Amino acid sequence: MHKSSYILIALCSLIFGACTVINQQSTPPPQKTQLQTRQVQTREYDTNDVKLVMKAVLNVLQDDGFIVRNAQVELGLLTATKEVDLQARNGSNQFWSDFFRGIDRNRSQRESIFNKLKQIESSVNVSEFGKQCKVRANFQVKILDNQGNTTEVYQVEDPTFYQEFFMKVDKGIFIQKQGF
Repeated sequence: MHKSSYILIALCSLIFGACTVINQQSTPPPQKTQLQTRQVQTREYDTNDVKLVMKAVLNVLQDDGFIVRNAQVELGLLTATKEVDLQARNGSNQFWSDFFRGIDRNRSQRESIFNKLKQIESSVNVSEFGKQCKVRANFQVKILDNQGNTTEVYQVEDPTFYQEFFMKVDKGIFIQKQGF
């Protein structure tokens, strides 16, 4: 074997080795209780002006690319949806999948199923709580394949995600109070 063959084999080993996912045998984190989940999803604001807070939440959702589907001031309820085209962000995934599987130009559409769209659904409840407003936000992710079938649904449970959302709401309430 030539020296270049050894280098090629070593390079391929590194590339394929880097793509390998190591399966660690660890126990999954314990399920959060309903109270713990509610604490992550809820914030209180020092105003009892529900309309002002709802407007701030509405602006944050729209700024983040959500389309507001429903707003019920009497109930303090906002629902919104955001869609992300997974192929626009991860267009190379299908290419590499086809490359390693060996693309067959004559295969049927049924055989070429891939995740296409991520829908993020939000529901926000704003309620008066004495001299404050309480805001509870809930986000759910739904993954759809290229044929429109749901492949995965899960609740967003990441505390950092909710902290960032509520920081934006804080700023939105401040801006609303200032009349901007």
